[in-house]
Amino acid sequence: MTEDPDQHWMQRALVLAERAAAAGEVPVGALVAVDDQVLGEGWNRPAAAHDPTAHAEICALRAAAQALGNYRLSGATLYVTLEPCPMCAAAAIHARVDRVVFGAFDPKAGAAGSLFDLLPPDRRFNHRMQVRGGLEAAACARLLSGFFRARRGVRGASD
Repeated sequence: MTEDPDQHWMQRALVLAERAAAAGEVPVGALVAVDDQVLGEGWNRPAAAHDPTAHAEICALRAAAQALGNYRLSGATLYVTLEPCPMCAAAAIHARVDRVVFGAFDPKAGAAGSLFDLLPPDRRFNHRMQVRGGLEAAACARLLSGFFRARRGVRGASD
């Protein structure tokens, strides 16, 4: 593992985001890790799963909870290539993760300071966590912008 474990896990989350893009989904990848062990991985799958909640973070949190046999993921870090939306931020709060580390900021739906400020949670929540944003932000943003540029190009070709 690299000197910075966050860097290592974000690289793995980027690979998961590429998996989403290959499936035609918005390229967001996520994983839940404790120490040097991945408990769950996920990538965006709302279209394929016909499930509006199948965001990368939700998929990773579900897999981690299943692996532990417990919905509480104390001691865990959620790594995600895009700033979590309000739904995913709330799921991380309810799962009691210790940290959220994300890549690109999301000014249209981000809940870690860009549009909303749920992470670190509002003091009215019963759980607080550490947040590190902007890790590998350029690589994460490049993957997203390339995906949408290609999508617009395809759509534009058929107009």
